[in-house]
Amino acid sequence: AAQSIDRIVDVFPPHQQQQTRIQLANVLHAVVTQQLLLRRDGGGLCLAAEFLRVNAAIRNLIREAKTHQIQSVLQTGAAAGMITMESSLKALIDRGVIGEEDGMNHAFDQREMARILGRRRH
Repeated sequence: AAQSIDRIVDVFPPHQQQQTRIQLANVLHAVVTQQLLLRRDGGGLCLAAEFLRVNAAIRNLIREAKTHQIQSVLQTGAAAGMITMESSLKALIDRGVIGEEDGMNHAFDQREMARILGRRRH
């Protein structure tokens, strides 16, 4: 979700980016980031999605150009209906739709994905 917000802001010239952040912080209600992955069984594609509910804390991080901190809010926001990409990938792995390697390759946070999968870092 943070990368999606940064991509929107980066479209604008540097002198307009702060105003863009302020406007985004005021109008966003949620950010959905999606990836299509090949199914393990070769039966087409499946969707992995991250869902960020924009609350007061997220609005402040966007305004202050601290989008790198959004991931930690997202990881603790499950009670508010937020879903990390890593959680979405883990659900696909658990259902046998994708393999662990695909999950690792498509994770935004590889360390977190390794932790979720119970892997040790090399």
